Amino acid sequence: MDVHISLAGPGDLTSRIYRQLLDAILDGRLRPGDRLPPTRELARRLQVARSTVAVAYDRLAAEGFVAARVGAGTFVENTPVPPRRRSAPAGSGVRPRPLWTELERVEDVPGPPPVHDFRLGTPDTGLFPYATWRRLVSSELRASTVREISGYNDSAGHTGLREAVARYVGLSRSVRADADDVVLTHGAQQALDLIGRVLIEPGDLVAVEEPGYPAARLLFRSLGARVVGVPVDDEGVIVDALPAAARIVYVTPSHQFPLGMTMSPARAAKLLDWAERHDAVVVEDDYDSEFRYGERPLDPVQRLDRTGRVIYVGTFSKTLLPLLRLGFLVAPASLLPALRVAKRLTDWHGEHIGQAALARLVDSGELSRHVRRATRVYAARRELILAGLRDELAEWLDPVESLAGLHMAARLRPGVSVDVEAVRARARERGVAVESLASYCDGSSGERGLAFGYGAATGITEGMRVLAECFTLA
Repeated sequence: MDVHISLAGPGDLTSRIYRQLLDAILDGRLRPGDRLPPTRELARRLQVARSTVAVAYDRLAAEGFVAARVGAGTFVENTPVPPRRRSAPAGSGVRPRPLWTELERVEDVPGPPPVHDFRLGTPDTGLFPYATWRRLVSSELRASTVREISGYNDSAGHTGLREAVARYVGLSRSVRADADDVVLTHGAQQALDLIGRVLIEPGDLVAVEEPGYPAARLLFRSLGARVVGVPVDDEGVIVDALPAAARIVYVTPSHQFPLGMTMSPARAAKLLDWAERHDAVVVEDDYDSEFRYGERPLDPVQRLDRTGRVIYVGTFSKTLLPLLRLGFLVAPASLLPALRVAKRLTDWHGEHIGQAALARLVDSGELSRHVRRATRVYAARRELILAGLRDELAEWLDPVESLAGLHMAARLRPGVSVDVEAVRARARERGVAVESLASYCDGSSGERGLAFGYGAATGITEGMRVLAECFTLA
């Protein structure tokens, strides 16, 4: 294995080579079984005598760190010394903006997986069409295909996928768009980041739903916005409560996050009228409404937009895999040039192979078939959640009506006085992970209840029974 050796520093040449190889072994850069460069090759690279390198190797061998194998080379040995930590300079005098110290809690720290996982935002990875995806990716990785890709590509993303996305959301969601209106992103979160970069001046006011999606709220804050929460009711965000100075209004109208209600057409029309009068932009995050469980169609706000006020954001993280990091936005023509530039300044363009494979998945109809299959699975799990709320947890929780998505919310019933966080902690100890509605509130008067994700949930009936026992003990 190649290892960088510097000849600068104290001591003779052999000692410098020895110390740097030893450091690489002790901190794990060279691991047991790794082969050191042949002495002749390393001597040529360093422009020193071969004997200088050989003496350093002999010293390492004498101390048990390496061993020579006749005809094979010199290899790092297993030693009882555990690898030491190799860290970058601490930089104690360098600090981020104060805001970023506040936002450090956003970084997830993985823990042991729960037995019954009702956390939000995760689809069932077992439903992903792995065989089809491998075939499509392999096809795009053929040398003849790769040779056709020269240098950096369109910042808006793969043309074929933008065309496929425009057709897909046009048919499945009635979104009005063609390929030129689409910018491909690394998931919905990058789409929100691009929108914020293009629209937000430091100090601008951004309105978000309360309760709502914390990552959107924090992202807008990180870009210098003043973020204010606006309450929601059974029809969606309360337009009369919007601050007049808001530059952006971020909403999840098809499946309000996390409560789950759908914005009514009348409320959507009122929101658009408000945005026109106040020269604001509506960001419509349609994060998981492909999975529908009611007869009534869920029309996006973008479909009603006549003056170019709505940016529609979508993602394939819920329909396929979060691991793929594939999303998109559909924007008015007036914003597209700036969004394309922002995308190029952020990462030049998306990952071509995955985008091309997804385009073929969409065009072949396989994505639609996958969504239909997955919807049947998720519908059955949703019914189990509802049954648990109706039977096991009816004493404490009332479900919020929800016609789409991968989760549902349940509020504490009037008059119930229970410490929801204590119930959650007790349930987690017993292998049940569930989220509180309060965790999605930024204000002091938060929602009281729980949110149940069923995308990756297993053992739902047993998990609901355990949760009921935890309520009983509260």
